[in-house]
Amino acid sequence: MIVWVNGAFGSGKSTLVDELRPRWPEALVYDPEMVGFLLRRIVEVPTGDFQDLRLWRRQVADLAVGLVEEYGRPVLVPMTLLDPGYAGEIFGRLKEAGVEVRHFFLRVPREVLERRIDGRSFAPDDPAQDERIRRWCKDRIERGIAAAGVLPGDTVFLDGELTPPELADAVLARVGAGAGH
Repeated sequence: MIVWVNGAFGSGKSTLVDELRPRWPEALVYDPEMVGFLLRRIVEVPTGDFQDLRLWRRQVADLAVGLVEEYGRPVLVPMTLLDPGYAGEIFGRLKEAGVEVRHFFLRVPREVLERRIDGRSFAPDDPAQDERIRRWCKDRIERGIAAAGVLPGDTVFLDGELTPPELADAVLARVGAGAGH
């Protein structure tokens, strides 16, 4: 099973997965951003967003399938995935391979997202880079909020302002996993 935790930048995806990890110890954590970072070192990304690379989408799905097949364990995926075509492409490949996908989306108001992004340090040793990343994330907030309306029909929407333990409880109850499940 793949548990994909989606949402705008700053919605709490990684925080939720960090909360889930000790409560669901058999689950693996897979961050598709690492695939993007690798590809960015090898090829040019004309749009600046590695999700626009067809190879990124294919590799993300294939590696997720491989993790499930090789290790027989659930996989937690904290990754913003807002383009409905890209989501359909990745989730379609997963389902074609017989992998169950549980898709969760964290809904968070704009003001909260901005405050969370402002409170993060992305490149502590490079203030200019830190600000570029912060601006990039903020420039995508509106798209992240709007994406909620065009995601797959089986997406489970969660209130991203709940505490991480409350969110983890909700996810674990939906997937029937973790301590006490």
